[in-house]
Amino acid sequence: MRYHRRMAMTTDDCGSVRPSTNLSPAAALFHGLADPTRLAILQRLADGEARVVDLTGLLSMAQSTVSAHLACLRDCGLVVGRPEGRQMFYSLTRPELLDLLASAETLLAATGNAVALCPNYGTRSRTGATIDAEETGR
Repeated sequence: MRYHRRMAMTTDDCGSVRPSTNLSPAAALFHGLADPTRLAILQRLADGEARVVDLTGLLSMAQSTVSAHLACLRDCGLVVGRPEGRQMFYSLTRPELLDLLASAETLLAATGNAVALCPNYGTRSRTGATIDAEETGR
């Protein structure tokens, strides 16, 4: 509930309650984290540095796909690359990201993964059906 306490609410002339802070950066962060491949990359990087070749083997994806996801995470400021010779080693930029991912796991466990039933974003939605097909090979 810390997030809720930090998010100040105001009431407009019509009585509608609205957040008094700009939530666009938070929405952008969660949008960046909304992809299963990017989450898998972050989960791997939580264990330490990795090269693109390490991630392609783990994820069974093309180098170009993994590189595109790493570029997204880098552009969001969530990962950083460290060159060593001709290789680039990627790592998380902020330890707070581990706290966020751990909190998400705790929330999912507490809700019994009820978010998977969400008609818009759950595993049975259009996006989720694609994810299910990719995971199961169907």
